[in-house]
Amino acid sequence: MKIIISIFAVVLLALGSLLALTACDESTANAVAPIKALPRLKIATTTSLYDTGLWGYLEPMFEDQYNVGIDILYAGTGKAIEYGQRGDVDVITVHDKARETQFVADGYGVERVPFAYNYFLIVGPEDDPAGIKGLTPEAAFQELMESGNGNFVSRGDGSGTHAMEQRIWVAAGYDYEEVRNAGTWYVEGGLGMGPTLTMANELEAYTLTDMGTYLTYSGDIDLVPIVSEGEILLNVYSVIAVNPENVPVTNLEMANNLIDFLTSDEIQELMGNYGVEEYGLQLFTPCAGNEPE
Repeated sequence: MKIIISIFAVVLLALGSLLALTACDESTANAVAPIKALPRLKIATTTSLYDTGLWGYLEPMFEDQYNVGIDILYAGTGKAIEYGQRGDVDVITVHDKARETQFVADGYGVERVPFAYNYFLIVGPEDDPAGIKGLTPEAAFQELMESGNGNFVSRGDGSGTHAMEQRIWVAAGYDYEEVRNAGTWYVEGGLGMGPTLTMANELEAYTLTDMGTYLTYSGDIDLVPIVSEGEILLNVYSVIAVNPENVPVTNLEMANNLIDFLTSDEIQELMGNYGVEEYGLQLFTPCAGNEPE
């Protein structure tokens, strides 16, 4: 009897081992191979390109086409250029021609490639307390400075829009330091374009904005375009690959893919149509590598 029980125990033990091995084999066979991480492309962009939703619209298309993940840092042009100089990003998309040209001349960027443009606007309260409607941008700024009849909110953040504002003040005949210390009517927000529009709206003040961000926020604010014409108001967006010869980056090929993507016929058409159905106007006019005049 003891012998029979021992044999039965041995059989059960062998059966258990066989089942364990079978389960292990099935587990190994059904195991999912680890997913290989996608390569990443780091982009520094302006708040206006980000706040309008354009990057959110284009990002998945680029990622799918090139099997890459995108990491976007959005800030003013000045900060985006700093990111490029330090090698924190592989490519920048910004809107300040003077600083872009210097970025390339100093060896930080490979080539400046314009891909879209729109225009800056001076927006303000509908009743236009400073009476600047219909004036040139330069004359409008002179009236704001001399009349004291309206407040002005500046980006004050070193962005492309802030740089444009400073150029208009200089073109109007003023030293910018004089303007920014001229009184409480001039407010430096130190904010992105969207929050600056919100602040100007709350203060019933004027501000300078790119057209795309204004249209995006227009349903939530009471500010209206007051000055919208003037050669100085042209706002060109460019893409620049960071130069690996002088900056510690290693992703030039994918940065060049982004440039090809942004200037391709298909994406240029999509960019030109972006926002038209919702706002009735182009937020961006494509220019595919050509400098608009």
